[in-house]
Amino acid sequence: MADSSSLVAFSNPSKMAGEITETGELYSPYVGLVYMFNLIVGTGALTMPKAFATAGWLVSLVLIMFLGFMSFMTTTFVTEAMAAANAQLRWKRQEKEKVEEDDSCSSECSDNENLIQDGLEWSETRPILSVQRRGSRDFFEIVERVEMGQMASMFFHKVGINLFYFCIIIYLYGDLAIYAAAVPISLMQVTCSTGNQSCSVGKEMKNDTDQCWGSLRRIDAYRIYLVAFTLLLGPFTFFNVQKTKYLQILTSLMRWIAFTIMIILALVRISKGQGDGHPSLGQLSGIRNLFGVCVYSFMCQHSLPSLVTPISRKKHLTQLVLLDYTLILAFYSLLSFTAIFCFQNDILMDMYTLNFANCDIINLAFIRYFLGLFPVFTISTNFPIIAVTLRNNWKTLFHREGGTYPWLVDRIVFPLITLAPPILVAFCTHDLESLVGITGAYAGNGIQYIIPAFLVYCSRKQMQLIFNGNIVNKYQSPFRHTCWIWFVLVWAFSCLLFVTANIILSETKL
Repeated sequence: MADSSSLVAFSNPSKMAGEITETGELYSPYVGLVYMFNLIVGTGALTMPKAFATAGWLVSLVLIMFLGFMSFMTTTFVTEAMAAANAQLRWKRQEKEKVEEDDSCSSECSDNENLIQDGLEWSETRPILSVQRRGSRDFFEIVERVEMGQMASMFFHKVGINLFYFCIIIYLYGDLAIYAAAVPISLMQVTCSTGNQSCSVGKEMKNDTDQCWGSLRRIDAYRIYLVAFTLLLGPFTFFNVQKTKYLQILTSLMRWIAFTIMIILALVRISKGQGDGHPSLGQLSGIRNLFGVCVYSFMCQHSLPSLVTPISRKKHLTQLVLLDYTLILAFYSLLSFTAIFCFQNDILMDMYTLNFANCDIINLAFIRYFLGLFPVFTISTNFPIIAVTLRNNWKTLFHREGGTYPWLVDRIVFPLITLAPPILVAFCTHDLESLVGITGAYAGNGIQYIIPAFLVYCSRKQMQLIFNGNIVNKYQSPFRHTCWIWFVLVWAFSCLLFVTANIILSETKL
């Protein structure tokens, strides 16, 4: 997924509330490239090997390349909309300053009183020709951090704003449900044994009715861990979570150590001729989950304002983003292909790290436990951040200008409606592949495709009204023709229909 543990992404709860925030400390384009890589490559990558094996290696390769291209396209859409939002803010400031100057002159220039009054309405629609004499080249420079909630309020009508927040909220609920299931299932797999050793892995580890401790079944152990997870991390939803920078650095470092170890171990096993995987070329039944997993794993659009704005030099921003996507695509392919050729299809776990609990893969107990418990440490640091962000989005959605919430609603009701649904979902199912697939296919589809397409379309219309084509957006997407916007929308709605029909057919067969 677009990992919410990123240093610069989704972690500040106030960022989705729709306000303009400070730019923060600037960093170089290459540091921004690293941050974007860390942002996109997250927990969702751990579910990708299983999805690859289910859909077949050829189908998976073609689909992930295409979805990577689509995500890159909509990333350029969001960047263009950010530049347009900055330009609109500057234009409004200059218009306000001009009106104030005219008002201050009105006492001395009584002859122009009627013209000044007419200027208040005229300034809202006239092209800002004077800008060309006042630094027009930098008019679209991205220097103010305008989050997606603010862009939605600038470019969408009321219905569009509510739909935007609804999509964000559903996505965050999916995030929390995935996190709430991933931690207990990792703990269950690591601590439960099936007979001989706790480092066995395979079909026998996937049976929830097997015994774990004494008379307790594995599913009972999972639910005990889920209750403990809720009691330990749930209370953070009732407070604000801030100053997590160093914690996020630690979890990011752990993530890359874990990914590197898994790839090296799989490559070593394959090079020794011990790889058991024989993936098929393609299976239609696996495309649904693969689509959702890939969309989820390329997600970064919601966090681009926090990521792009602090970059000091943005001259070659599009090229850097393209390079990042190319590297990410190569990394996902390497991780997934080493996995599907190293392990049999029916042995691959929903959480890929759990495949390395086998003593035949690695003899060092420390590494086995590090990989097995890796999702526990990283996800546990993200859960409170996402929960607080979701809670604040609920507040923003129902906020009324000048109004305040009663203490009970603010401190109890909003945290409860944030925490309860994902915990209930995790209690009912721990099928991570399906949770990631459904979250990506529906809410992820809206955030990655539909919202960026409408943002760039509406922002272009407003820029045309304001500037009348006199100033060109320097961050305009390479996919500037309107046909590309329609292509993204048609693809998004087609995917929604395909995934929905596939789910209905699957349920009918059952």
